[in-house]
Amino acid sequence: MRVSTANAFAASVSSLQRRQQDLTDANERLTNGKRVMQASDDPTAAARAERARALMQRTDATQRALDASRNSMTLTEAALADGGELLQQARELLASAGNASFTDAERRDVANQITAIRNQLLGVANRSDGTGGYIFAGQGASQPPFIDRPGGVGYVGTGGEVRVASEEPLPLTLDGHQTWLSANTGNGVFVTRPLNSGTAWIDTGRVTNPQELTGATYTIEFTDLAPGQKVYSILRDGVATGVFQAPFDPTKAIEIDGMAVNISGTPSAGDAFEIAPSQPNLTVFQALDKVIAELKTPNRGNTAVTQTIQSGLRDIDSVRNHLQSARSMTGEMLTRIDGAEVRVQDLKLFSENTRSAAEDLDMIKAISDFQNKQSGYQAALQTYSSMQRMSLFDYIKT
Repeated sequence: MRVSTANAFAASVSSLQRRQQDLTDANERLTNGKRVMQASDDPTAAARAERARALMQRTDATQRALDASRNSMTLTEAALADGGELLQQARELLASAGNASFTDAERRDVANQITAIRNQLLGVANRSDGTGGYIFAGQGASQPPFIDRPGGVGYVGTGGEVRVASEEPLPLTLDGHQTWLSANTGNGVFVTRPLNSGTAWIDTGRVTNPQELTGATYTIEFTDLAPGQKVYSILRDGVATGVFQAPFDPTKAIEIDGMAVNISGTPSAGDAFEIAPSQPNLTVFQALDKVIAELKTPNRGNTAVTQTIQSGLRDIDSVRNHLQSARSMTGEMLTRIDGAEVRVQDLKLFSENTRSAAEDLDMIKAISDFQNKQSGYQAALQTYSSMQRMSLFDYIKT
């Protein structure tokens, strides 16, 4: 077969251009660190890398949601901690007002201090989240969720919670009504109260046998069986029970259907006390407003003051425990956020590794391949250079 000089030159040039293109491609991949520069390079790997990038974007969105929830729960936990501390201060002040030597003016001073604490608590309940919202606004509010009305503090927010839009159902707000206005009355099971202002007072009471609880309302009525002999009878929902004209001993508890209460002082004939089921409607502000009003009332006897102190301490303990429970819940949420963040970071690392395996370059192999192509290109150049000298004129010159 006859091979012309023109054909040899064209083949040499074509080989040189091909090797130059291969060297350029290898250099570009080496510079970018990518094996797959476009989908046509490896359609399967390109699709796998694209799925990995989509997963990374989802994990980034989830991470932003986790950060928002963490910031909100951190602010909420701090607010609940402040509320608990203020209630502890109010409790200490109220306990000091039980001093029998206190005058009406001194008790009024204590009431004024508790009023200042109450106003601070309202500010804590209306605390902003720093983004134009309120941490206790529930499902959102354009104004502070708690408003101080003549009849007491009311909730004007929307009940419920706002949660982040992610795979992890984490909250951005807490239900303010549930947090601040829904503590259990009494000791959490039943509440005790005097039905008239006599010369005796009743304590918070305690449960002695949960299985015997009936959920009924009981009334303890005192009468005089004989001069100096006090007796009491107990009614259950207005109906007489087996406890009828039982001798009263102030050193012993009065027990009925799994409950026990102590009545101190000297009850008179006609004095009555009630034991009713606890209800989840005690508010932080109601507990303080009640003791403030009673401490400011002048000319009250020691019995009435003692009853105020005992009932007030009981109610403050109840709302404080309720806030503490909410704080514990926010702590659990922060722990869940930390756990979710670990899972998100693991998923992000997995997707990054998947993307890298699909499209990134093996640098050792790439460098070797580049050197081989560079050697091939140099060989092609030398071949082309030799082909240029293969002409009749070169032979004529000699």
